[in-house]
Amino acid sequence: MTAGATAGTAARPTTDPARASHDVTAETHTYATLDVPVAGGRLRVGVWDPVAADASVAADDGTDGGARQAVPTVLAVHGITASHRAWPAVVAALPGVRVVAPDLRGRGRSNALPGPYGMGAHADDLAAVLDALGVGSVVALGHSMGAFVSVVLAHRHPGRVSRLVLVDGGIPLPPPTGLAPDATHDEVLRALLGPAVERLERTFADREEYRGFWRAHPAFAGAWDEPWGDVVAGYVDYDLVGEAPALRPASSGTAVSADSLELYEGGPLADALTGDRPLDVPLVLLRAPRGLLDEPDALYSPEHLAAWRERLPGLRTRDVAGINHYTIIMSPPGVEAVAGETLRALAAVTSGGPGPASDEEVTA
Repeated sequence: MTAGATAGTAARPTTDPARASHDVTAETHTYATLDVPVAGGRLRVGVWDPVAADASVAADDGTDGGARQAVPTVLAVHGITASHRAWPAVVAALPGVRVVAPDLRGRGRSNALPGPYGMGAHADDLAAVLDALGVGSVVALGHSMGAFVSVVLAHRHPGRVSRLVLVDGGIPLPPPTGLAPDATHDEVLRALLGPAVERLERTFADREEYRGFWRAHPAFAGAWDEPWGDVVAGYVDYDLVGEAPALRPASSGTAVSADSLELYEGGPLADALTGDRPLDVPLVLLRAPRGLLDEPDALYSPEHLAAWRERLPGLRTRDVAGINHYTIIMSPPGVEAVAGETLRALAAVTSGGPGPASDEEVTA
């Protein structure tokens, strides 16, 4: 195990009743959760195994681990206030692929794990997950902050990531517009994440009230329609912890605040992208042209990414029309694009080549 994992302990299976009534992954995958030892406690991890996978490759130690060399594995890493339950729609579009998705430290059912937080700490946790499951190298699929964590994982733990698929994240963010040069960190955080931060400060009487919050969220208008309504409902229901009438979102405000400091230039991300030993892993970034509130001001402008393509010759970027920062992994066009790039990355690993370029590829 990597540093931080507890010697002599193994990933521990758990049961998780918080699953949507209609599971979009039921025909393609089986689903289980594990608690993996990391520094300070255990990290909750969702594992979707393809239904056609040969059960004989599973470990016989009760951990649901093992080499599983015949089954390609994708490590899916969620955003700054999300959880592993953000991924079912994408998982369903990856038949034959094993998807391992953690609740990052300070989120979901890993919310009690203490700091320090930051991209390096999260990357070390993910390396411990791969060790516990007996997985050598993966395609890392990261959404939002999960893309930043994935970049740092690939750099900090060489050989563990063969390809990077970054979904509206992973490249240093430009500072939020309209802020004074001397803006406090809290002001920057609220300008960047808006209602995502505000909801962490609220309590909710029951699950329906919390669903109402998300139904009213401008980025999720229409996201509750079939066939994706159960995906969103499962994601929202899983996010709540505590007891009624004081249910609260699972993400730790302290963790969110600390992690947001590393989404700009500097720190482990800068070391990975522009340091003395820069990252040497092929990467593609899918950009959502609309923002966190479905506004036309996206997280990344085309000009910002064009400048980074000049700095990182191995970076490909692609716009996914008609989606925002959230629905890029929870709507048909977003899921199609994310799953398509992930499958291209897996094919490139298998063939040893660069993989076919998307028709929508943006060139510098």
